[in-house]
Amino acid sequence: MTVTTPSGSRIEPNFGNPETIDASLASMVRALKGSEILRIATEVRAMVAAGKQVCNLTVGDFNSKYFPIPALLLDGITRALAAGETNYPPSDGVLVLRQAVTEYVERVSRIRYPLESVLITGGARPVLYGVYRTVLNAGDTVVFAGPSWNNNHYAWLAGAHPVDIVTDRDHGFQPTLAQIAPHLPKATLLCLCSPLNPTGTIMEPVMLEAILRAVVAENQVRERRGTPYLFVLYDQIYGALTFGGKRHVYPLEVAPEAAPWVITLDGISKSLAATGLRVGWVLAAPAVIARLRDLLGHVGAWAPRAEQVAVAEFLRNPDAMAEFRAVMDSQVQMRLDALYQGFCALKAQGYPVDCVNPQGAIYLGLQLRLIGRTIDGVRIETNDEIRSLLLERAGLAVVPFQAFGLKEETGWFRMSVGAVSMDDITQAFPRIRALLDAVK
Repeated sequence: MTVTTPSGSRIEPNFGNPETIDASLASMVRALKGSEILRIATEVRAMVAAGKQVCNLTVGDFNSKYFPIPALLLDGITRALAAGETNYPPSDGVLVLRQAVTEYVERVSRIRYPLESVLITGGARPVLYGVYRTVLNAGDTVVFAGPSWNNNHYAWLAGAHPVDIVTDRDHGFQPTLAQIAPHLPKATLLCLCSPLNPTGTIMEPVMLEAILRAVVAENQVRERRGTPYLFVLYDQIYGALTFGGKRHVYPLEVAPEAAPWVITLDGISKSLAATGLRVGWVLAAPAVIARLRDLLGHVGAWAPRAEQVAVAEFLRNPDAMAEFRAVMDSQVQMRLDALYQGFCALKAQGYPVDCVNPQGAIYLGLQLRLIGRTIDGVRIETNDEIRSLLLERAGLAVVPFQAFGLKEETGWFRMSVGAVSMDDITQAFPRIRALLDAVK
């Protein structure tokens, strides 16, 4: 075959005036706020490129050098590709994976979902946005906790009315029934997450049960009135990562009567350090799944077929999963413990820091009580100023809780351990101490 190339001089397109082009785009995208986490990541990359030492605790991802995916899973993907599993998957997921998910869920939770309750997706993110668009009409009320991941953005995109419940350290930044209950009569969607991004804290089963029973009671009232139901979106993408004897529970374990209204999302992104494979799933009433499937089908939010086939095989190998989990969990917990113990030691020595004991996920919350203090004669006013000081003077990259919808300047930050080594963490503490010593 002969390959021809066009003749003549190179064409360099003139894309016009960026401002006028942007002004002609939809008002929705022009008003959309970009990701704070991605903005910070750009700064971190620039510092690393300049040769500076950075302990990067910003990304909710895994460095495959420290956290490779299971070897059997990788082998399964390779075999699936070689076998020709390269075309479109069914819009609800390949049958073998949907079956494997129901088996896996029953194995770990005793809940047996029918196949019609399982939808396979390209990771968890499409589920979050898809549920917003499936459940909410413009102007409907959505209730969620602050801090939490992306709920503020999805509420805006859906044109919903957000009720952002400000949580606190004493309750692990998880919302309580007392905080949620007043908003249930007007809400269409309630969003919960455990373990929580950004704090790695777990909602206690007794609290989850109380909240779900309140939802059931509310929906019984609505059923008598003939008004639309209240749904619960339960994000458990970090459910397999729990520590300190904590066990993650599925919502229907504690309140099976809530089944018609609970939409649970999960996947392998975090549990198998496989964020790039894009395999997630959602469990819900078949009527919800049918509508969500059609919506996501229009945007092609499907997991790749070969990965689906391989994940099905791996989920059906509990011994291999347990072996992988033991290694991965120990590595995650080692890093979380090193950070937690390091900051607890600083706190015990009188430094203005606090840290939440990690219970799950790959995160822990750090507070630096530096607002109102000075460094080099300059007063510190905001979380972002603290973040910049940590990055520039201590080589520590973290994300302020403002990136998770929290508005108050409280000095709280998320630290993520999936992309750092133990040496990165150990070497960071002398730099952190030196920065804190410079603050007056």
